[in-house]
Amino acid sequence: MMNDIHSAEAENPIPPLAELPTERPAGCPFDPPAEFARLREEQPLRPMLYPGPDGHVGWLATSHALVREVLADPRFSTRPELVHWPLPGPAAEYQAPPAEPGMFLRMDAPEHTRYRRLLAGKFTTRRMRLLTERVEQVTAERLDAMERLGPDVDLFQEFALPIPAQMMCELLGVPYEDREFFERQAIATNDNSQGPEAQFAAYAELQKFLKELVLAKRAEPTDDVLSELTDSDLTDEELTNIGALLLGAGFDTTANMIGLSVFALLSHPEQLAALKTEPDLTDRAVEELLRYLTITHTGLRTALEDVELGGQLVKAGDTVTLAAGAANRDPEKYPDPDTLDIRRQAAGQLTFGHGIHQCLGQHLARVEVGVALRELFARFPALRLAVPAEEVPLRTDSDFYGVKSLPVTW
Repeated sequence: MMNDIHSAEAENPIPPLAELPTERPAGCPFDPPAEFARLREEQPLRPMLYPGPDGHVGWLATSHALVREVLADPRFSTRPELVHWPLPGPAAEYQAPPAEPGMFLRMDAPEHTRYRRLLAGKFTTRRMRLLTERVEQVTAERLDAMERLGPDVDLFQEFALPIPAQMMCELLGVPYEDREFFERQAIATNDNSQGPEAQFAAYAELQKFLKELVLAKRAEPTDDVLSELTDSDLTDEELTNIGALLLGAGFDTTANMIGLSVFALLSHPEQLAALKTEPDLTDRAVEELLRYLTITHTGLRTALEDVELGGQLVKAGDTVTLAAGAANRDPEKYPDPDTLDIRRQAAGQLTFGHGIHQCLGQHLARVEVGVALRELFARFPALRLAVPAEEVPLRTDSDFYGVKSLPVTW
């Protein structure tokens, strides 16, 4: 049996990929790199050369089953000091240190478990219900603003960005008058096109702001998650990093998801027509858009011990890059996966991850996207792109895929 298992360093290995595929097919802004489909069919777990100075040969996983399996397996670590970066550039040359206190997404159990347990109790059904009402109010306010500005607006700047920005401000108790600063720093930390120095500078500014906010919450708590966490045994450093993590995870991601979803629906008029005539399809449409668009590019895990995975031997220390976009387009999981079908049952999509690191705020994100889409097309049924689809600028140099702007008219 073991003779049939191959490692990335075996004498006669499967030829490793020279690099991670990143080029999306021309004219198909919603599709992942075409190379993923071929790799998934031929060899869904493929050795891959990582661009760092040590010449690491790890793996690329492209099937839904394998990506889900790795995400659920505690033998794979998310610790930054263990993973190899799969893309060329400064990040590949940089040896990341261990996660700072509070950065629980980059920790394994039991450290991760402590933080996750504390935070899970703050994302209660009651709070999510109250936040749903606020999402509806905030969405209506943004639609009113669009109507005053219209009919020609940048939907990303006037609609997709402000909704999650305000919701995250309220969830963590960030004064709304600081929204523009918050937006600017949060986006800059994820913008790879500006270079690492600019990203680090933006993150430092965000950290400074959040540290001051934590001190303010300790002195005068309000009705928000950050204030409630000051009653725990968490230090100021831990609270500051948790705040930065939640802001980064719940703002830029959702803004890009709203913007790209509107673009996708405007580019698929038959799907948009179905959503307009059957608003009860909204929840199913959101799940399908999460699957179809997959705004998160890849995930990374490193084996803590030798693991048999998909007939291959992944050795301790091997990094596995998880192609979420390829997994969400796997025909073994979703028939006709390259077709957007808002009537599809897209349960099991991996955009929010899986396992112990699955997104804490996924319910709020679904609500924000669903309310935004339903109310937008109810208010502006004649909404359409104001430029040809091929002229919509896309965010290809960011940790999250989306649109830089979305000019629309009605």
